[in-house]
Amino acid sequence: MLRLPLAATALAVFLSVSSAFADEVRMTRTISLTGHGEVQSVPDVATVTSGVTSEAATASEALAANTQAMNAVFTALKAAGIAEKDIQTSNFMVQPRYNYPENKAPELAGYVVTNNVTVTARKIGDFGTLLDRLVQAGSNQINGIAFSVSEPDAALDEARKRAVEDATRKAKVYAGSAGVTLGPVVTISESGGYQPPMPMGRVKAMMADSAPVPVAAGEQTLAVDVNITWEIK
Repeated sequence: MLRLPLAATALAVFLSVSSAFADEVRMTRTISLTGHGEVQSVPDVATVTSGVTSEAATASEALAANTQAMNAVFTALKAAGIAEKDIQTSNFMVQPRYNYPENKAPELAGYVVTNNVTVTARKIGDFGTLLDRLVQAGSNQINGIAFSVSEPDAALDEARKRAVEDATRKAKVYAGSAGVTLGPVVTISESGGYQPPMPMGRVKAMMADSAPVPVAAGEQTLAVDVNITWEIK
């Protein structure tokens, strides 16, 4: 009987295993698609940055005027039912103001003090009235109005389902056109997610006798993208 050397036998076994492994790798065919799902939700939270800008000949005078006006703003926020946790100072600044006469050095004209707070309003139906109260209290700066959804999980889960359905639909179209069928799912990964709050334009409030501000929250898009890979047969 013919006996192969030990090294030759080992090489033959290795080549056999490697060939089988290569065949298995070659047989694993996949298709990957991305699906998109989105849901429209009505915002139930509004945020706004409001504050006071004061000018005076001296820094101390500007600061005193600003402090008085901001105390009135805080009182108005409390009267509107805004919780302390929903009021956060977002900017405080004291800076000189100069005049620039022609062909002369800049001249100190006074000082400007700015104090802003970011307010979260959880009763969105009263948001327009809140803006009006802020103006009446002395706020002359209203910036960055935005709307958001406080509990987006249920809507995002629905968006995820729609994203999977979208990816599966497209995968079936491709598989059918290529003459193959979808097998089990190999991988799933998610991208995208909750859209940022919808911003509104900047408002500079200057009149204390303005009418209640009309506010429309509209709808917000919550979107999810999902990437799915299937085996194909």
